[in-house]
Parts: sequence; structure tokens; C-alpha cells
Amino acid sequence: MTLSLLVEELGGELIGADLEFSRLSTDTRKLARGSLYLALTGNNFDGNEFVNEAAEKGACAAIVSKEFESTIPTLRVVDTHVALGKISALNRKRSRAKVIALTGSQGKTTVKEMLGSILSAAGETLITQANLNNTIGVPLTLLDLESNHDYAVIEMGANIAGEISFSGGLAQPDIALITNASAAHIEGFGSLQGIVSAKGEIIDALGIEGVIILNADDAHVHEWIRRAGSRRTVLFSTDQGREDADYSCSDIVLGARGSVSFNLITPIGQRRTAIKLLGVHNVANSVAAAATAIEAGASLDQVESGLAALQPVPGRMQPMVGVNNSYLINDSYNASPSSFRAAIDVLCSCSGLKFLIAGDMKEMGEESESAHSAVGEYAAKAGIDKLWAVGGQSRFIVEAFGSGGRHFSEMSELTRACQDIASSEVTFLVKGSRGARMDAVVNVLTASEEF
Repeated sequence: MTLSLLVEELGGELIGADLEFSRLSTDTRKLARGSLYLALTGNNFDGNEFVNEAAEKGACAAIVSKEFESTIPTLRVVDTHVALGKISALNRKRSRAKVIALTGSQGKTTVKEMLGSILSAAGETLITQANLNNTIGVPLTLLDLESNHDYAVIEMGANIAGEISFSGGLAQPDIALITNASAAHIEGFGSLQGIVSAKGEIIDALGIEGVIILNADDAHVHEWIRRAGSRRTVLFSTDQGREDADYSCSDIVLGARGSVSFNLITPIGQRRTAIKLLGVHNVANSVAAAATAIEAGASLDQVESGLAALQPVPGRMQPMVGVNNSYLINDSYNASPSSFRAAIDVLCSCSGLKFLIAGDMKEMGEESESAHSAVGEYAAKAGIDKLWAVGGQSRFIVEAFGSGGRHFSEMSELTRACQDIASSEVTFLVKGSRGARMDAVVNVLTASEEF
């Protein structure tokens, strides 16, 4: 692209010579020589302050939102965040790739990884890296689209209404997937209905020829079907009795320590499928990924091999060897009431003493106390042996769990207690929201090996 093209698309004032660029960076720490530097701003940072540093590191030009002197050409715009989005949309329009966008309260990152594994066998595939799924991460991912890409799998998250609409408008997906909607990160949306509506924004980003893939087992599916209008709607389900599902499964077998196999049922045939991921809830993720991949053009062979090859995402139901040969399930990446229930179900399938090591669930708003209490009640009914927790809200988990529960005031006390009890007869499930920093417990308990 050229700076003059950006002036045409973004408006603003170009100070200095026109030039061509092929890379864009928002971080001077990672800036490659010859890149265009874009100065993002936020509540706690101002990228405009680093323009001169970017120039010293070899930036060819900069997009800024303030006026000042610089040794490199600058394009001054009103909002650099909006500018980033528009530039990424330009790159997306140039791409021949089939773009798949997905969102949901749970499972979207796992499904994204599944899709990447499957579609990589069908063609050159770009997927969202790490957790770059917000209104900055999505445009940065779209900027990675190259002429050789056949597929792009774009994960979209949100903290408030309108964010998926923004991201979807940039991605202009050919296929969209909603895994589910539940009371996760409810604080920014006000209610579960607010979450349902926000997830549905991804449907609006589809063109009239687009395909929307929905979870038939979700209580809100009919609202999304109505929102889809005349767009083609494809349903998936893990309920074998559902006749309205286009993709489903049967004969689920839960193996030792949570491994799963099942019969995948699709419009192009059936296939016995095994995955290395733990828990029956990952069957739903597998069926969702299979449905999306097949609608994008993948074969059954590619689906089977792609799902079988996928390894657990770090921090998401990741089986590990613990100290003293204990068994450790690392699910410390994030947490919500429904994901806690799914993880507890996996823990129940394990042999020996079952310990749930819990941290707070963040962003639960006014429902925080009741949501944490519900987790404790579920764990008690499931038959978990011990529930140990740390964090201000997690005391409600412990209180609801009752006998066998213990609340720790300090993380260090919790980790020492876990070390003291660890043995080959113990399985630890470590879970909490990212803000709870339960990965610190994993770091102490792990022997740095995976099963």
C-alpha cells in the first residue's frame, strides 16, 4: 500500500513524502525495519510518544493522532484505532481467502485451533494467534493475510456490545460460527440477553450469500436463526435425537482420564473420530469445527486427521504430570460457570482422590456471589473429594461445597498445601479466570511434562 492510498481511504493530513509499505506495526519493541508504525492510544498509553523511537528503529512512516515534528513522513488522523481497522479491511478485500469468523462464550479458542488443524490439510490457513481476538487483535490478524492464503480463521471476542460488530465489519466473513452463549464476562453486557445479542452481531457481518453455523443445543438458537434471515443456516448438535441438526454425533466413549472418541455424523458421511482433548464438552467443539470445516470445503478425511492431530491448548484442560507423580489438569486460562461445570465433569472421570483447586471468576457483575456458589454446589453433587480455593469471591465456592472445602487467604499457602498432598493417587484440576492467576499454582505443581 501507499500513504497516498491511505489518505484517500482514511482522510487526514500527510506530512512528508508519499511512499510504499508492506508491513505495519503497533509496537516499537517488535517493529521490523521498513514497517509503517501506527500509534495506538489507550487509557494508560499513548503510542504517539514513541514515533521518534520507531523512526530510530527503521520505521518508514507513522500514522499518528497528534501533530508534532518527525524525521519520517506522518499521516495524522482523528482516531488511529479506526485507521487500523480500515487498513485491515483494505487488506481483507484484496484477499482471495475464504474467511471464517467465530465467537461464543465458551469453546471458541479450542474450535479455532481445531479448524486450523483441519483446514491446514486443505490449503494455506491463517488463524488468530494466542488471544488476539479483540478490536485490535482482529485487524492485526487480518493484516497478516497474504496472497497465498486459502483460508482465514478469525476468532472474535468482546467485552461490550458493538465490538463483534466492529470486528465482523472488518473481516467480512464468508462463514460465521457461534459456539454458544452463557453468563461469561456478563459485567460488560448487563445480562445474559445482552451477551446473546452481542454474539449475534457476527451474523450481521455476513453477506446475503454467507453461511451461519449455530449450536442447535443452545437455548438461544432460534433468536439467532431469526436474525440470520434468508442467509443459509447450518445447525450442529451433540444430541443424537435432534432431527433438525445437520451435523451431530453418537456413541460417545469417555476413555481413561477424560480422553474421548465418538461417531461424527455429517451430510457427507459418518466417521469414527478420536481426540486428545479432555472432556465430553470437547465433543461439541469437535462437531462445531467439523461442521464449519466441511462447509468451507474440507473432506471427512481431513476432519478426522485434523481433529486427531490437535494437542491441548496450554491452560485449557491441559493434562500434565504433577509433582510426586500426581495428575494435573491445567485449566487456568479462564473460567465461567459453564466451563467450571464442564471441567468438573472431566475431573469426575479421573481415578483416585479428586481435588478442585479454584480461583475467582472475574467480570460476573451482580451475579458473582450466586455464580460462585453454584460452582461449589455443582462440585459437591458431582462427588469431588476436596475443593480448595483462593480469592475474594471463591470463598462462596467453598461455603457452598461444604465439608471438604477450604479457603486460603494467600496463594503461597494454597500451593504449599497442594505440594504436601500431591501423590500418584491425586488428580488436581486447577481453574480460575486469568485475573485470578491460577497459573501460579500450575507452575508450582507441574513437573513440566504433558501426558
